[in-house]
Amino acid sequence: MRIAVVDKERCKSEKCDLVCIRFCPMVRTRREAIRLGEDKKAYVAESICSGCGICVKKCPFDALRIVNLPDELKTDHTHRFGPNSFTLYRLPTLKKGTVVGLLGRNGIGKSTILKILAGELIPNLGNYNDPPNKEEVKNNYSGEPMYDYLESIYNNKNQVILKPQYVDKIPKVVSGTVLEVLKRIDQKGQLEKVAKDLEIDHILDRQIEVLSGGELQRVAIATSVIRDSDVYLFDEPSSHLDIYQRTKAARVIRSLINENKMIVTAEHDLAVLDYMSDDIFLLYGEPDVYGIVSHIHTVREGINIYINGYIPDENIRFRDKPIVFHDKPPNVIKSKINLLFEWTTLKKKYEGFSLEVKAGNIGIGDVVGILGMNGIGKTTFIKMLAGVETPDEGEVNNPNLKVSYKPQYISGTIDGSVENILRKAAGEKYVEEWYKTEILEPLHVKRMLDREVRVLSGGELQRVAIAECLSRMSDIYLLDEPSAYLDVEERLAVARAIRRITKMHGVTAFVVEHDIVTQDFIADKIMVFTGIAGKKGYSGQPLSLEAGMNKFLKEMGVTFRRDPDTKRPRVNKIDSKLDREQKEAGRYYYS
Repeated sequence: MRIAVVDKERCKSEKCDLVCIRFCPMVRTRREAIRLGEDKKAYVAESICSGCGICVKKCPFDALRIVNLPDELKTDHTHRFGPNSFTLYRLPTLKKGTVVGLLGRNGIGKSTILKILAGELIPNLGNYNDPPNKEEVKNNYSGEPMYDYLESIYNNKNQVILKPQYVDKIPKVVSGTVLEVLKRIDQKGQLEKVAKDLEIDHILDRQIEVLSGGELQRVAIATSVIRDSDVYLFDEPSSHLDIYQRTKAARVIRSLINENKMIVTAEHDLAVLDYMSDDIFLLYGEPDVYGIVSHIHTVREGINIYINGYIPDENIRFRDKPIVFHDKPPNVIKSKINLLFEWTTLKKKYEGFSLEVKAGNIGIGDVVGILGMNGIGKTTFIKMLAGVETPDEGEVNNPNLKVSYKPQYISGTIDGSVENILRKAAGEKYVEEWYKTEILEPLHVKRMLDREVRVLSGGELQRVAIAECLSRMSDIYLLDEPSAYLDVEERLAVARAIRRITKMHGVTAFVVEHDIVTQDFIADKIMVFTGIAGKKGYSGQPLSLEAGMNKFLKEMGVTFRRDPDTKRPRVNKIDSKLDREQKEAGRYYYS
């Protein structure tokens, strides 16, 4: 079977002389496979389309995609949003007394699944013209566990709580102080404990509308946890949170486990997902085209399958190459000859906050990962290296070095197309083959080149900003939280691109990042920032990856082990035998 998808934003029928229609061979039969819809955009009649792919190749705006699917999926339709629109196949099976994880790329159907499980979206089983009612949807799953689940949801036998993906929209529908909001819905009498566990007890008197993204995320998790429900659904609970907060949020979510409770979480941070989940469902397919839910796997097996890109029990390969992690920490080369630049002890004071960074240096080809909680000075340090901020004491000795800086917060109000911005940044390199191979393709920006920057989504804008930063000919690349809004695939693609460019051109990079798996993948050295959030921050000089990670994980109070198959870092369960042994030996990072 075939599924056709037309990107309405990319289709510009008035500018291309309708080449998709003119070159379609099915026109000769007087039954046009491609025609214009009411919105004057291309529309594919899938019952006529032969799937030859000519229109895909001819379209100058890369707006058409036609994908052939396995025949057995004809009976696995879950939901289709309309003609030439995204289609979801299959649903995960929930289990009582466990946390079920969902892992997959952006635009692959995770949020759609959570809305279906919450009862907010009634699946049309692929029939968007004449969608079935709730009874017909239930009967479609007759004899399966999903029948009982949907019956309990549709008949209000079970209560479901959904923590939404976009927490920044909460102030538009909720008002009052944090304490007032939580008191109204506290059904367990656990408000005080949960507020302390999530570290929001100091913001209880604040108005919801003035909270930051990280504060809103923790409040949203709290509003779910303190309610007495049968099913808890969490959509990307770690976004906007630093590593400390992610670990604590994961512990709070796991505390919900009860033999009668069902918990589902969609998450991009592999370490957090691994720590939270017992079982996992993978989602694979083509983003914004179709998504397929895999069979259930244990969390270790499922994440390893995702990293390898091959599902053995379904004989499906969804990625050409596996993701490869360090087998062991990279060797530290102590040589003055390879030094690129250095800085003296840096001090910076603001009203109510002070930062001190001890003198240090960095060598050619090194990637320095920067770790620490929010509000402790990481961004201030990066800005001092970039020349955006001037230290009150000390100096950065890089007068003849070129610096390229990607800030933490990116403006989407820039005028111009993505291509114009990247051409300006890359100069003559833009037309070279290596630029396409090392930047445009790995960062998935090729399909966005003709789009205006101001209409891009958060994830698209992030990838363009990273591409722009890496496009400039520089000696030092500074990237502040590059994985924000990105999925697992995109995060590791960005990390791979940064490593390849630094090694290839003999330059260096500083990367502020909260995803510890990404940091482990990308960094040669680590700078650990400590202190009191919002009051004072401190960092020593860059340490080796092993020493830096060990110091940081000791601050967090968690230990990591290495997966024997994929070499990815895994969080040990708190107070497990391995956790106790590593803490006693002082080995918080794998050895």
